[in-house]
Amino acid sequence: MLNRLLLSLLCLFLAASAQAASFSSLEERMSDSEFRASGLDRLSQQELAQLNQWLRQQWPDGLPSAAAPSSQPGSAAQDTRGLSSPGEASGPIVSRIEGTFTGWRTGTVFRLENGMVWETVGSIHPFSVSAMENPSVTISTAFMGSWLLKVDGFNTPVRVRRVR
Repeated sequence: MLNRLLLSLLCLFLAASAQAASFSSLEERMSDSEFRASGLDRLSQQELAQLNQWLRQQWPDGLPSAAAPSSQPGSAAQDTRGLSSPGEASGPIVSRIEGTFTGWRTGTVFRLENGMVWETVGSIHPFSVSAMENPSVTISTAFMGSWLLKVDGFNTPVRVRRVR
């Protein structure tokens, strides 16, 4: 009887160890840029550990593949906002411009960390700023299905269309 109890406890321990080993934390699953863009870098170590623990409890067999960074709705591969019909928007797009930002003029192309590519459209006034590295941007829907890009820290939006 004691052997059976010890064997059961050993099996439970091994199963729990295997689950813990199969779980990968958010820090492991996300790129540095995705981790920063989502705001998770602002959490304390304790808060991040609590969030990972919650995820581990929700998905004891590991996060579903749909939650993997490469297929998240926010990734360019899955997020069709700006490419399909105007009515499909489900909220603003928040990301960062890759590289140096100095402003825009007609035809300026913005490559975002989430993989999206947007271009200024229409007759616009040129906008110049001192060079900034990887500034945060918010792209939201505007009148009649158009899109506006706004760089954090500036009140001047620009009309854009999604290229890719």
